[in-house]
Amino acid sequence: MLILTRRVGESIVVGDDITVTVFEVRGEAVRIGIEAPRSVQVHRQEVYEELRRTNEQAVSPSDDAIESLRNALPTAEDDDNPR
Repeated sequence: MLILTRRVGESIVVGDDITVTVFEVRGEAVRIGIEAPRSVQVHRQEVYEELRRTNEQAVSPSDDAIESLRNALPTAEDDDNPR
């Protein structure tokens, strides 16, 4: 991890197109601004982790969904007894 010291109004450049600027320091809180292309997602860590967790749940089918699909699909027995 790179640790830098910046004062209010000073910035850090990440890559060619991301700029992080310190706007205010009040006690233990620091307000920063981030300029980045729209194609770059910028989230607070806790929001990012919640999005990641929600996305993982969305692509993981529930046991009920698997059972419903299993019941809806034809089985080998169905192939032996055509309708």
